[in-house]
Amino acid sequence: MHLTKQAIANLDNRYRAHLINSLSGFKSANLIGTQDCHNQTNLAIVSSVFHLGAHPPLVGMIIRPHSVPRHTLENILSTGCYTINQVNKDIYHQAHQTSARYDKEESEFDATGLETQYLNDFLAPFVANSRLKYAVILKEHHHLAINGTELIIGEITDVHLDENCLAEDGFVDIEAIDTVAVSGLDSYHVTERLARLAYAKK
Repeated sequence: MHLTKQAIANLDNRYRAHLINSLSGFKSANLIGTQDCHNQTNLAIVSSVFHLGAHPPLVGMIIRPHSVPRHTLENILSTGCYTINQVNKDIYHQAHQTSARYDKEESEFDATGLETQYLNDFLAPFVANSRLKYAVILKEHHHLAINGTELIIGEITDVHLDENCLAEDGFVDIEAIDTVAVSGLDSYHVTERLARLAYAKK
């Protein structure tokens, strides 16, 4: 089967969204915890979190266009901090539900039954039910003119994780804490590691 640029452009909007979102394969499922200057909490599932560097520890994520209210983006820009909480198989239903369009005054924590947790005096809330989570300080924000999305770059300041998933060499075994992956817009997966391979040399 061959889909040309024109054929893709002619697809039904929802069909095209499913197709293009599925092409990149498995992505990490993360809950972004924020609150505004009035302590109103917000929680949103994001699958576009990616590693940018280890020293300093930087992480990026893409947020959809700010053409409608984006409470997560607005809170990050106003407070300069947020948390990233990996989704595990015990909470993926609730995590998915955070993508519904709740009013700003209604917390997704309350709506989904996920528990807020405040650690080390960090302003933004963590998800108590997550087994791997980290505090992030906003470092850069870029509007991407090509499609109107927003690039957020942050520095990781604190990491909280279950000890049983941390190997002696620093490797985090996310399967040990039942982390799930997402593909497309709505498909959740558990994974099976094939192997850890040695550092590749010529």
